[in-house]
Amino acid sequence: MKLLILATLIGLSFAQFNPNTQSGRTAIVHLFEWRWADIAAECERFLGPNGFGGVQISPPSESIVVTNPWHPWWQRYQPIGYNLCSRSGNENELRDMITRCNNVGVYIYVDAVINHMCGAGGGSGTHSSCGSYFNANNKDFPTVPYSNLDFNDGKCNTGSGNIENYQDVNQVRNCRLVGLLDLALEKDYVRGKTSDYMNKLIDMGVAGFRVDACKHMWPGDLSAVYGRLHNLNTKWFPSGSRPFIFQEVIDLGGEPITSSEYTGVGRVTEFKYGAKLGNVIRKWNGEKLSFLKNWGEGWGFMPSDKALVFTDNHDNQRGHGAGGASIVTFWDARIYKMAVAFMLAHPYGFTRVMSSYRWDRNIVNGQDQNDWIGPPSNGDGSTKPVTINADGTCGNGWVCEHRWRQITNMVGFRNVVNGQTFSNWWDNGSNQISFSRGNRGFLVINNDDWELNATLNTGLPGGTYCDIISGQKESGRCTGKQVTVGGDGRASIRISNSEEDPFMAIHADSKL
Repeated sequence: MKLLILATLIGLSFAQFNPNTQSGRTAIVHLFEWRWADIAAECERFLGPNGFGGVQISPPSESIVVTNPWHPWWQRYQPIGYNLCSRSGNENELRDMITRCNNVGVYIYVDAVINHMCGAGGGSGTHSSCGSYFNANNKDFPTVPYSNLDFNDGKCNTGSGNIENYQDVNQVRNCRLVGLLDLALEKDYVRGKTSDYMNKLIDMGVAGFRVDACKHMWPGDLSAVYGRLHNLNTKWFPSGSRPFIFQEVIDLGGEPITSSEYTGVGRVTEFKYGAKLGNVIRKWNGEKLSFLKNWGEGWGFMPSDKALVFTDNHDNQRGHGAGGASIVTFWDARIYKMAVAFMLAHPYGFTRVMSSYRWDRNIVNGQDQNDWIGPPSNGDGSTKPVTINADGTCGNGWVCEHRWRQITNMVGFRNVVNGQTFSNWWDNGSNQISFSRGNRGFLVINNDDWELNATLNTGLPGGTYCDIISGQKESGRCTGKQVTVGGDGRASIRISNSEEDPFMAIHADSKL
């Protein structure tokens, strides 16, 4: 019997590493702060047809509403209960989005906040996204319900009740993260309430979860919660499918809590990835693209099959949550497109693309004073819809990096080369590199201050291919550059350092 239970547990944890995306879909996008109705439409009109595997959505649970500062993005990370209404929409709209996205093969991953409730200074009243009453002063959250018995304050040994020293493992996991009321996840009751919330979403049809603030929870407590989760809804997923789990653990080294403590129960967000790639693309500290030859585990990252990777995320593009100034974002569009192209071409990890909104930056001493600003909104704080312009870009302040041709087409590239080996590496000892993915795809980047002019081994069969960065293959012709590959797999490549996009990519499906 013990062996049977052990085998079941091992099976459950292994399954949590599988993103559950439809066959041939290999990347997801974070539609940060989008409304459910807009995500549903985007799945049908763009994400499905362009081969995206899924969407990470913002937390759908009822949260505090903050008006000073005015409706900041982070209010959604301060739950007051697990009712499914947020500024993205109500439960019916959420259910409609999940159904419509699933029906076109684009699956939904929920940002689940289960480490804490709102801040201790959240006051009392009905200033919440569903209008429910709560009292943060005495830890009373009646819609769950949670009471003062369900929090960790008694186990925290700091004077303030907050984490004061990240070198103290007990503080990091038992004290309040920036004043947020820390749930006692060791309690069977709390585990039951958090898993009930996640199970409701699973039954509605979601494919998995990005679990927020995992460093602040004990791995054993998380394992217990994940073990209670239902299998995925068989209307869309094979019988016995487990929810995909990817856990936010910020580990850049130098702290006692490491990401490896969490890779046993699900994938983990590899924060070193974007931080180090940013240094290389920016050419800081003497870093060069040629150094990327052993990218991945060779750079001290976690095993590829345990990692979820990203160039930037909603936290670090604002200077929060690890990575610092090296993080490349849409504000640096030219090098950002290069970084994302490299990520999508390289086999390491499971990839997530970022999709953002603009805000008025105010940089003082390297820190953005407006890093709190919420999504584009109307005067009453409600979120503006994502409008689509005639040229396919987004309006109303939404950036929509996932719609940039260079990024959309590289998502397609990743799908085409899935499962192929990393091969035919070439570099010039500086910032010009190329590599192939078996005989299915080839990427070349020039990040030097001079022209790239070389004959390179693409690994691809002979023929004429459309470059998917400057354009794409449409109606049997190239809308951008063409690349001629000889019978020996080699091609003559020239890329000026002054081009808008100083990189090129071709793949099996871009062949004329």
